[in-house]
Amino acid sequence: MNTKRIGAAGAALLAATTMAACANNASGATTAAGTAGAGADAPTVTIMVGGMSKQIYLPFMLAKQLGYYDKAGVNVNLVDEPAGGDATQNMLAGQVQGVGGFYDHNIALQAQGKSSEAVISMLQIPGEVELCRSDLKGTVKSPADFKGRSLGITDTGSSTDFLTQYLSKKNGVDPTQETRRGVGAGQTFIAAMKQKAIDCGMTTEPTVSQALSDGTAFILLDMRTAQGSKAALGGTYPATSLYMQSDWVNSNKATVQKLVNAYVATLSWIQQHDGAAIADKMPASYYKGVGKPAYVAALNSEKGIFNPTGVMPADGPKTCLAVLGEFNPKVQGKSIDLSKTYTNEFVSAAQPVS
Repeated sequence: MNTKRIGAAGAALLAATTMAACANNASGATTAAGTAGAGADAPTVTIMVGGMSKQIYLPFMLAKQLGYYDKAGVNVNLVDEPAGGDATQNMLAGQVQGVGGFYDHNIALQAQGKSSEAVISMLQIPGEVELCRSDLKGTVKSPADFKGRSLGITDTGSSTDFLTQYLSKKNGVDPTQETRRGVGAGQTFIAAMKQKAIDCGMTTEPTVSQALSDGTAFILLDMRTAQGSKAALGGTYPATSLYMQSDWVNSNKATVQKLVNAYVATLSWIQQHDGAAIADKMPASYYKGVGKPAYVAALNSEKGIFNPTGVMPADGPKTCLAVLGEFNPKVQGKSIDLSKTYTNEFVSAAQPVS
């Protein structure tokens, strides 16, 4: 398995921080990511998000900033976890009830005999960008040049890991002929590129803008548009969603509906406002590294990634299955019932919160 994780000490610190956040959530305390309070009688849900400051996960914190959790009648504890794969494992362990992560994890879980489902689709395209070091421009021209390269991903088992392997195989490179390194996002991603620990890597805004602004990297593939996503992946690839174990969803439908009400309202609010208005609602720490003007510009350029309705794109699950089936041995040869990996039930029944 040619997948490595950079910075064991940093990883240990992150794990300790995450566990502390979960412990704080259990006692009702506010975490760095944020706790929304709707009252003592309201249900409480803990959601682990695969990188809170990434723009692709913006709706989770924005819903809190807009007061929509309170208005929907649900207490939400948001816990930051940079790796989507780790967030999924926390959900399976019962440490959190929901995950803010890519929809494709539900397909991989079903292939392993687990039952989970996305209850709302927040991104209709991935919003991911493959960056390469500027000194490799002209040398790395496409994923066909990934053989022998060190490639940055969020972490092992994350959706960036899935997508990187797919792009390699699609372009004639066996994923075993490359090294994939977990470098997170933001400063850790940029540091890995500056230190030449990685040649190329997959990341999102605002990391993309920061890496481009100082000449650290150039764009190899851009999946922030529908056209770019379809060119790279062969179809619509729904990304960010709120997903939960199916048993929990079925036992807590009223609570799930409150959550979805809040997120449908948030997605609608995004469509009605520009990048500057959205940025004004977000914590300043979210754009500290790249600067607010660049953060706003990135939001304006990629606002189309956000799903305006929350309904799962009809052709999306098929694309995700085709991607995973290309390289993932846990999915290959398995009979996957896509209808059980997501539901539009709660979006269809969503009620206004404001």
